[in-house]
Amino acid sequence: MTSIGVVLAAGAGTRYGEPKILAHEGLWLRLAVRALREGGCDEVLVVVGAAAPEMPAGAQCVVNDEWRTGMGSSVRVGLQACATTDADKAVLHLVDTPDIGGDVVGRVIEASLSTGLARATFDGRPGHPVVLARHWWPQAAGAADGDRGARSFLADNPDVVLVDCSDLATGRDHDHRSDGYEMPGVGTRTHADEFDRG
Repeated sequence: MTSIGVVLAAGAGTRYGEPKILAHEGLWLRLAVRALREGGCDEVLVVVGAAAPEMPAGAQCVVNDEWRTGMGSSVRVGLQACATTDADKAVLHLVDTPDIGGDVVGRVIEASLSTGLARATFDGRPGHPVVLARHWWPQAAGAADGDRGARSFLADNPDVVLVDCSDLATGRDHDHRSDGYEMPGVGTRTHADEFDRG
């Protein structure tokens, strides 16, 4: 079975001060793509909108012209792009959760084998990544609306397997530039910290 990763990264990042796809000179985008690839995704799509930078190696972009309407449109665009491939599963991930690594992605993919539907949780809080088998894509896309993304579809679905990943990451998303942020295996960093740009 093959998995395709989808990084949801189309927003303007109004509270953050710039599109998060550009955060830290593109580091968060590179980390998201790397997590999906290392976690078992054969391909990675990045849904872009407010900004469309050059893609990291191993990823290609998909444009969401309706990005202003919220994350729901990015979920739809991403899953529609997935449907043009031969992938069996889609792995939805956020660009602004930089401490999620391939270990989290791999754990959630493995947990999805039973029902084809799984999502990471962190200290009891639902988060990303979310894994959906191909037969779930039409329902998830149909339910994606506004800034809720696929939240209502997941909340109402008894087949969702919740996968505790608190031992691997915080899963915290970042809305403000003043926040510290975490990286896989590194711990909290600040905007002024030096980091690997490769």
